Amino acid sequence: MTASQTFPPKYLKEDSLSEECKKLLSILPKEKGWIGSYIYNYQGFWISPRLLQGVIACQQQFQTQDSDIFLVTNPKSGTIWLKSLLFALVNRMKYPMFEQNHPLLNKNPHDLVPFLELTLYVDGQVPDFSSFTTPRLLSTHLPFASLPKSVQDSKTKLVYLCRNPKDTFISMWHFANNLRLHHKDTNSIEEMFDLYCEGMSVYGPFWDHVLDYWKQSIENPNKVLFLMYEEIKEQPKMHLKRLAEFLECPFSIKEENCGVVDEILRMCSFKNLSNLEVNTTGQLSTGEENKVFFRRGEIGDWKNYFTTEMSEKFNYIIEQKFQGSGLKFSYN
Repeated sequence: MTASQTFPPKYLKEDSLSEECKKLLSILPKEKGWIGSYIYNYQGFWISPRLLQGVIACQQQFQTQDSDIFLVTNPKSGTIWLKSLLFALVNRMKYPMFEQNHPLLNKNPHDLVPFLELTLYVDGQVPDFSSFTTPRLLSTHLPFASLPKSVQDSKTKLVYLCRNPKDTFISMWHFANNLRLHHKDTNSIEEMFDLYCEGMSVYGPFWDHVLDYWKQSIENPNKVLFLMYEEIKEQPKMHLKRLAEFLECPFSIKEENCGVVDEILRMCSFKNLSNLEVNTTGQLSTGEENKVFFRRGEIGDWKNYFTTEMSEKFNYIIEQKFQGSGLKFSYN
């Protein structure tokens, strides 16, 4: 596919880096990029140049509050779905579920639960948190060890969402190519699969990211809740109630009887979110069209793309990396 000469959107720009960032990039290991030209290895994970600048800024500047709630994911793990569930759950007194002007109906979930390093601190911005209500709902793709120190050391709650790595890979490959479309050549599945298997994906290696949060959730269950995408899909009501209890805002019997739980699940369903006008026509401040965040949201889509050899190779890698962890993936 030939890249056209249209003006690149913000997320593909690589010329607005600070001198400090350029200097750092010159000494970091680099590999072929998924969306931009290259990804670089910083603190043991892979990141694009523009996002690296946002990572360093939030590590240096962000001050957490104990009441903060962070949603953490590997990219393409159901982030937007859990953002909507989290927003509806935590704000259900302020924005009752049965009211017509609920923010989820006219704003993209990424705007309601903004990314720390991708949105708030990107491109040299200094975020103004004065308009945020308590608890502040924030999100990140950062590995645990690279979170701002104040987040690691505080009572801030972290909700981690993990998706099986085969579907995560397919979703990431599609997403990256959609963002490259009209601006750069698209990447073949074979080439990106090989990089993924080497751990060279954005915020990867996948296994390090997952295992670090899995370990934290076992050692500090009051701080880190580890959720599996596939399990929420299978038993959404049970896991939404579990999330509410973890965040210390459990549903009352009255709320359950009035259908509040069911209404949150309905409003935040993939079908409902993906058909809202804001999510079919709008775009984020960084240039990504909202519709690229909604593809299929299914379990087992990898079967439409993986060859037997790819599947066997991947099974072996995952088995090796997660051996003894007690963590098992559902691939359907």
